[in-house]
Amino acid sequence: MVKIRLKRMGAKKRPFYRLVVADSRSPRDGKFIEEIGFYDPLPNPARVQVDADKVREWMRRGARPSDIARKLLEREGILQRTARPRAAAKPAAEAAAPAAAESPAAVAEAPAAEAAETPASEAEVEAVKEESRAAAAEEEEA
Repeated sequence: MVKIRLKRMGAKKRPFYRLVVADSRSPRDGKFIEEIGFYDPLPNPARVQVDADKVREWMRRGARPSDIARKLLEREGILQRTARPRAAAKPAAEAAAPAAAESPAAVAEAPAAEAAETPASEAEVEAVKEESRAAAAEEEEA
């Protein structure tokens, strides 16, 4: 798979990065296909220069940006920001306290709602299994 990622350059404690298109199996600072920009994090504000046309062309060809490269491209306005799901960082004690404070009626309704969702998902799983069994049977006959 082809990736758009950063290649570290510069001296020790003086990082400088080139934005490159490279095979995902090649080392971080190894062989690359094409250089499409650079990122210098030391000046305030950081300097970023990216060839937007080359980025779009490589993405059309199937290249996928790394997480950091995606953030840089979003900041430069080349890519649209994507909604990333955030993990809930609540400790177990905080999550248990509101659950205990709920009324008994709300607690009784919650399992019923979960039970109503479960059969639909199980039915969907069974339907998918049946389809795969039918496809396997057709392949064996052929």
